[in-house]
Amino acid sequence: MEMEKKAHHVLVVPYTSQGHYNPMHQFSKRLVSKGLKATLVVTHFISKSMKPNPLGSVQIDTISDGCDAGGFAQAETIKDYLTRLETAGSKTLAELIVKYKDTASPVDCIVYDAFLPWVLDVAQQFGIGGAAFFTQMAAVNYIYYYAQHKLLPLPVVSTPVMIPGLPPLELRDMPSFIYVAGSYPAYFEMVLSQFSNANKPPSILMNTFYKLEEEVVDAMSKLCPLLTIGPTIPSIYLDKRLQNDNDYGLNLFQLDSSRPINWLNSKPPRSVIYVAFGSMANLSEKQMEELAYGLKRTNFHFIWAIRASEEAKIPIEFKQEAPNKGLIVNWIPQLEVLSNEAIGCFFTHCGWNSTIEALSLGVPMVAMPQWTDQTTDAKFVEDIWKVGVRVRVDENGIVGREEIESCIVKVMEGETGGEMRKNAEKWKKLAVEAVSEGGTSDKNIDDFVSTLVSSS
Repeated sequence: MEMEKKAHHVLVVPYTSQGHYNPMHQFSKRLVSKGLKATLVVTHFISKSMKPNPLGSVQIDTISDGCDAGGFAQAETIKDYLTRLETAGSKTLAELIVKYKDTASPVDCIVYDAFLPWVLDVAQQFGIGGAAFFTQMAAVNYIYYYAQHKLLPLPVVSTPVMIPGLPPLELRDMPSFIYVAGSYPAYFEMVLSQFSNANKPPSILMNTFYKLEEEVVDAMSKLCPLLTIGPTIPSIYLDKRLQNDNDYGLNLFQLDSSRPINWLNSKPPRSVIYVAFGSMANLSEKQMEELAYGLKRTNFHFIWAIRASEEAKIPIEFKQEAPNKGLIVNWIPQLEVLSNEAIGCFFTHCGWNSTIEALSLGVPMVAMPQWTDQTTDAKFVEDIWKVGVRVRVDENGIVGREEIESCIVKVMEGETGGEMRKNAEKWKKLAVEAVSEGGTSDKNIDDFVSTLVSSS
């Protein structure tokens, strides 16, 4: 059986951003641990941008997104990029399949990011099976399913929105493409298209774990059967079964590693606020100012990870004073930071990767969502999982420094903060159980592998 599984080759095709590469790369490592061969497919531009070029159990190969010289920045608009990605990606993916056809490892299956449903069309041209991989939480995907199938009339004109398996949702709890009607139409079309062929792939994979979204998964499974296979973070932070799996291994930004970790190691347990807004968030100068002085008002130590392109928005006076209480860095190893005992609170945009990392490591959160799925993630952080608080936005769309200070203090201090930490530890334990041998996610990955083997 082991030899039989080793012959099976899975191509894994993510959408072209850091937040999609990470979970699909980690899932690829799990497939390799089950005896399969996995090849992560990145674009030519991304391949040239990776820091460092990942090595290890997962092979890397490339296709074109039609923007080989500059990636997304080369396209004129979001729609232009997505069109180029589909056109060039379909052609070069087909060429990649042909390249492997007469080797010892022909492609048996393609696991594709649900943002890229056209990948399944290419696979089926060659008689190859496919599985859709949803990188966002099940609740968000469930809302999009309802919208795509017109079970949720848009625009939303009355609240609360009631969907079986979900808590009552106010407008601000919905994904931003629904919350702010008409925003980012190309992206909204893309997230709805995830379900355009949901009845075709034999497997739908969700980057979550069953206990985390039990009611959602049960309800959604009645409409489109799915397998929960998360959390997809390096094994060293969970079950520790995958040898040398201690980081994501694929970075599109230069890491700043030793300085922040050494700084954290000098601080007392649960004394530091970690602030990060991911690889895409773009805060206004006013919001950056309020965040900076909100942090200052708390008088806690802080470490603030901010992309180099955004750093100029931080007030100069604050940057000059920062060394007294905090550290401002660029791209850092987030899991290594979150797992450090000095961290007492994660001030986050609530992107799904960041959210599930914090849950898996037992870190309570202050949620300041920006767009897309983050608003719904924040709803669950505060009201369902009870591991954090969500900031309130004023009439000008800004979160003021007083609100920032108040939310941080709630999480860092007192009875409320203690309850959040207790809940966070509970989810940490359940996350580890999910991927450990015999856990729900581990069993679901086994089921996926068994289906692949039996169908070949």
